Amino acid sequence: RLFNATCGACHTGGITKTNPNVGLDPEALSLATPRRDSISALVDYLKNPTTYDGLESIAEIHPSIKSADIYPRMRSVTDEDLYSIAGHILLQPKIVAEKWGGGKIYF
Repeated sequence: RLFNATCGACHTGGITKTNPNVGLDPEALSLATPRRDSISALVDYLKNPTTYDGLESIAEIHPSIKSADIYPRMRSVTDEDLYSIAGHILLQPKIVAEKWGGGKIYF
C-alpha cells in the first residue's frame, strides 16, 4: 500500500511511466550508476534522486525527501517508510516475476 500510495502513480507494476526504458526490475536497478539494487541504495535514491548515470540531481522532477517542499506527500514519509518502499521494490520480482517492470502487457 505504501509503495502504491507514494510511487504507484508513475511506477505501477515496476515500470517508469515517464521513461519506459528504465524500470524498477532487478537488471535496470543493477545497471544504474550508482547501482540501485540494494535497500540502502534505493533509500539513498529516495532521499536524493539522480539521473540513471548518477551525474545530475533530479530532485525537482522526482518526488524525494530532498524535494518534500514541492512534493507534499513526501513530507510525512519516514526513514522506516523509505526502507519499506525499497524492500517492496526488491521483493516484487520474486513474487510476480517477469510482470515486475514488464510493462503494459501485464498491467
